[in-house]
Formats: sequence, structure tokens, C-alpha cells
Amino acid sequence: MLIKTVFSGFGGQGVLMMGYAFAVAAMWEDREVTYLPSYGAEVRGGTANCTVAISDEEIASPISSSPDFAVVMNKPSLYAFQNKLQSGGVLFINATMIDEAPVRKDIQVVNVDAGKIAEQLGDMRTANMVMLGAFVRKTKLITLDNLVLSLEEIFDGKKKIIEMNAGALRNGYDIL
Repeated sequence: MLIKTVFSGFGGQGVLMMGYAFAVAAMWEDREVTYLPSYGAEVRGGTANCTVAISDEEIASPISSSPDFAVVMNKPSLYAFQNKLQSGGVLFINATMIDEAPVRKDIQVVNVDAGKIAEQLGDMRTANMVMLGAFVRKTKLITLDNLVLSLEEIFDGKKKIIEMNAGALRNGYDIL
């Protein structure tokens, strides 16, 4: 089983962190993993995306011309990745920032009001974790427990940041 996922949005939305946390959690589950970030020179406010491949076997290439899943946090990402998603794939849309439906009819669409939920939690910066929680719940590619473990590893010793992000993950996980 080889599954490739693209996470995309503006720099500063935490899309690279979504992919990295997902990749680390997959490693906690003894999977083969590649993580390939891509971002513009301007970083914050520019385009950012990453591709995460997970597999039970060695991965030949981290590049994905037709991912199984795409998580898009803004309209430019919707425009860029809806047509790259393979037929039958699943597109996760941040409904707080994207107010239109994809043009494709051969994919499944999951709308998550990630920004609104993050705002209700008290910190808009956690919209990425809300989205990641919903993604993990729907795809069942990794467990929520291992995703929280990945945050503990990434934010080693930063208890408040871990708790805030883990709470947002759980809220996103519970909405689907």
C-alpha cells in the first residue's frame, strides 16, 4: 500500500507542519515515509505545500503527480491541486477560506470549517491541526494517539503548544 497526500496553502498557515506531523506519526506506526516540502522564497503569505508518502514497503519516489488525498487550506491551493488528485481521491477543503466547490465530479469532497473551529478554540493558528484531525479521522491512515505523540516529539518540552495543538487535533477528529 502506497498512499500519497498533498497538504497545501499559504505560507504561515501551517501546511508544512501538518505534513510533518502526519509523517512523524506514520513513522510511529512503523511505516516507510517520505516528506517533501515546497515553498516560495517569500514563505509567509506565499505558496506552500508538501507531499507525504506512506507505505508498508520502500518508497521509490516522494514525488506525486496524482495524489490519493489533497488537503487544501486556500483557494489557490484548490485551483492548483483539484486537477492533480487522482480519480476517486478525496479532497479536504478548508471551508472557512474556500467558498466554492471543486469542478471535478469524480472525487470525494470533505468540507471542514477549520478556521471557524480554531477561532472558537481561541487561536486561529490551530486551523491546520483542526484540519489534520479531520483528515486522520476520515482516512484512518494513522491513529490519533500517534498523531499526538508526533506533536510531543516535534514540540519537545513545550507543554502549552502541545496541549493547544492536541486539543485542536481532537476537535477536528471529532467533527467527522
